[in-house]
Parts: sequence; structure tokens; C-alpha cells
Amino acid sequence: MADKQNHGIGGLKYDQSKTPWPPETGVFVALVLITVVFEVLNRMHGTSFLFNTRAAVDAIFNKPRLDIIILQVSITGIIALGATQVMVAGGIDLSAGSVVGATAMVAMSFAQTAMVNGHANPKALFGPWAMDLPAVDPILVGLACGMLAGMINGVLIAYTRIPPFIATLGMMLSARGAADWWSNGDPVSFPTQGYANLANGDVLKYLTFGLLSWPGENPAVLFIVLAILLSLVMKYTVYGKRCYAIGSNEAAARMSGINVDRHKVLVYTIAGMLTAAATIMLTSKNLSAQAGMGMMYELDAIAMAVIGGVSLNGGRGTILGTVLGALIFSVIISGFTSIRLDAYYQEMVKGAIIVGAVVLDQWRQRRNASRT
Repeated sequence: MADKQNHGIGGLKYDQSKTPWPPETGVFVALVLITVVFEVLNRMHGTSFLFNTRAAVDAIFNKPRLDIIILQVSITGIIALGATQVMVAGGIDLSAGSVVGATAMVAMSFAQTAMVNGHANPKALFGPWAMDLPAVDPILVGLACGMLAGMINGVLIAYTRIPPFIATLGMMLSARGAADWWSNGDPVSFPTQGYANLANGDVLKYLTFGLLSWPGENPAVLFIVLAILLSLVMKYTVYGKRCYAIGSNEAAARMSGINVDRHKVLVYTIAGMLTAAATIMLTSKNLSAQAGMGMMYELDAIAMAVIGGVSLNGGRGTILGTVLGALIFSVIISGFTSIRLDAYYQEMVKGAIIVGAVVLDQWRQRRNASRT
């Protein structure tokens, strides 16, 4: 009986040991190992990376540390979700960080309150018509700004045949210049309470009917919701299947009847919308917008995706892998902070991580090519 169960159709023996692991398994194992390494390093200095060692605090985990890890993942992670579907479709987006800066300035300009401590808002950019607006107004303006930038990227890439690297590089420079021009480089501050509550509220309490409460973690909730939604879209919808088809072989996708140009515009527009969503959370959390916001965010997002298994050559990668890659990225940065590694060393390590992620992707490509 056991022998029959080990045989498949035609009498071929089924070897369970050769069943491939999910592609995200290695990324998850790496995340666990990196966390353990930082826990050991912290223990050597008499502290803990994830756990609370202070007797005066009645909590198992180090909540401030978890807050930092989660928030670092959430804001840049939302951008990485957009970068994932762009890269799966065979593209690249270098403009996300600059779009953050431009969107931040525009959205916050329509989120300002008229009065600050009984006086007129000293940072008011427009007149009374743009003051004390409902939070939905700056949200819509911000999303429109991000989608416009993404759509321009997509149109340039799809219909002028400009390489994605050049098209998004141009948008990177233009968007950063627009952010500086918007208010002559001055920050835009003092949002309404409704806008401030977008990131600093406690939506988790309402979603779980009071069972879980974690004030200020709305960006993390949005990140998780968007990750689940986009994962389902990429896996089960025509949109996702077309992304993989175009990224794997664009010529074959055209021959199969896919409107590749239109799909590319849609992909970049959605990426711009996700970047804008991250920006809204960022400005709401900081209660301010500055033209320099989002600097290098695009490289962080790309690194998160590549670490998670997304191919720079297109056609391969998952949203789950990107989420795990984002966690690895955040744990590494928080871990170096916990062992008091100087900030400039952290920047060097960040650069090494980005280069290492690209090297890892190229190694994956060569290994897969050798197997075929």
C-alpha cells in the first residue's frame, strides 16, 4: 500500500525530498538568522534587541524598538509594493523618492489648519479657501499628484520607447525641482487634526473591535492591507498575470494579444498612487512636509524588493517576498542602531546591502539559466 502511495501516474516514483520549497522560504530564514545575530550582539552588551530587560516595565517585548522597525517598514514598504509590480513587469522606477517630496508639499498645502494657538497659521501657503478642509481633500490631491507622476512615467516608457531608467531618472529630477519650487523650499506645516489622525490614530482598535490597540501604527495597518490586496491581485487577476507575462517576454506578450503599452501605463500609475499613499502617511506622521522628503527612498524600495526575490530582469517575484525583504532591511538598520553603530557606517552598510541585493539577483539568474 505504501509503495503505491509513493508512485504517481505511469508508475513514476514521487520523491518528497525533491519538492521545491516556496521561493520566500530562504528570505524568511535569513530574516530569522539576522534577528538572532542582533539579539546575540545585544546580549553581549547586556541588553536585548527585541525583548524588554528593564524590571520596571511590565512588557515582554521592547515596544519602542518594534515601533521603529514597523514604521521603517511601513512607509518605505508601501513604495516597495509599487516597485515590485513595476519590476515584475520588466521596468524600474527611480523617481519614487522625488515623487514623495513633491506629493508631500502639494498634499500638505491642502491639509493646513487656519488657526494655530489662536493665531493665523504662519506657514499658510494659500488663502482661506484651502484651510480647514476635510482630510479627504488632501488625500485625493496627494493621490492625484502621485498618479500623475506615475502616468507620465508610463506614457514616456510605453509610447516613446525611452528606457525606464532614463524616463524615471528624468521624473526624479523634475519632481524634486517641483517640490523645491512649490513653496520656495520652505516647509509646509500645521495640518488639521483630521489629517494628523491618519497616521497617528488607532485604526487597529476599531478593526479588531477593541481587542488590539496600538496608537500610531496606522501606517503599518495600511501596509499590511495593501500587501494582502496587491498579493491577491498579482496572483489571481488578469492584471497580475499580464505583469508576469510582459516581464518574462514582452514580444511574446504582444503576440498573445496583450496591450503592453496600455498595461505599462497602468503599472506605473498604480506605483505612483502607492508612493502617494506612503507620502500621506509620512506627512501625517511628521505633521509637516519638506521638499527634501523621500531622499533615496526609491533605492531602499528596490533593495527591499530584490532582497525578497524580485528579479531586476522582470517576470519573477512576489509581494510576500518583498514584505520579508522590507523586514530584513528594517531589522538590519534597527539592529545597527541598537549596537550603537555610527550613522555614517549605517549608510555604508545600506549601500553594501543594495549592491549585495543586485549581486544576489544576478546569481539567481545564472543559477536558473544553468538549470534550464
